[in-house]
Amino acid sequence: MQEQEQLHNMEKRAAVILLFLAAFLAGGILAQIRERLAHAAETENWGLSFQQEGQRPVANATIEELAAYDAWYAQDTENKVIYLTFDCGYENGNTGKILEALNKHNAPATFFAVGNFLRDNPELIKQIVSEGHTIGNHTMHHPDMSKISDLNSFQKEMKEVETLYREITGQEMTKYYRPPQGKYSTENLKMAQQLGYQTFFWSLAYVDWYQDQQPTKEEAFSKLLPRIHPGAIVLLHNTSATNGNILDELLAKWEEQGYTFHSLAELS
Repeated sequence: MQEQEQLHNMEKRAAVILLFLAAFLAGGILAQIRERLAHAAETENWGLSFQQEGQRPVANATIEELAAYDAWYAQDTENKVIYLTFDCGYENGNTGKILEALNKHNAPATFFAVGNFLRDNPELIKQIVSEGHTIGNHTMHHPDMSKISDLNSFQKEMKEVETLYREITGQEMTKYYRPPQGKYSTENLKMAQQLGYQTFFWSLAYVDWYQDQQPTKEEAFSKLLPRIHPGAIVLLHNTSATNGNILDELLAKWEEQGYTFHSLAELS
């Protein structure tokens, strides 16, 4: 009888231990799930890894993954086409040279403009549009949009730019969006899509935005010539004196490589 009671107690202890282990494992699994969900909402910094010269770089999201949100970083093609884009934070005298080079090479471009660029340069905006280029939305205040979690606040950043554009041109803005600093989250992409926007990252850029530390022509060419690839979305900054000075020659060199320039509208 005593042996049976001891056996029964051992079985009870074993059952308690098993229940404890099951609860521990379940808690660990739930913690992993929560961690993954939290990570999905975290800020991502757009990044590229160039594996082979002349080939599309690997990004931290694929063309297929981005397509679900009407977003792009390049075109999946073997055709030698380039999509030129410029981020416009302010005007410091280089945009005119950039427009001259674009027009000389019949190269359409999209200028992703921050609110103050539109507000302070209405005649330049009209010129950009009249010469066949597109103004895209780079938000009103250039914040880290991935920190914005509600649609109303996200929409406000976009709508203020749309309103400025309408007041200047009398037209509705083309709904192209570029996240400031390349910072985004999945929720951001969903919100942009919900507002009717396509999001455009890039597959080729270089450090051209420090006004007082501009790269030389040789430094710029060393990045921009070997890394160009079919279907590239190129990001340059309108504030770069280097870009203003080299763009004509750069476009000519890309043409010598067999490339032609196309509008982002072809990706819509």
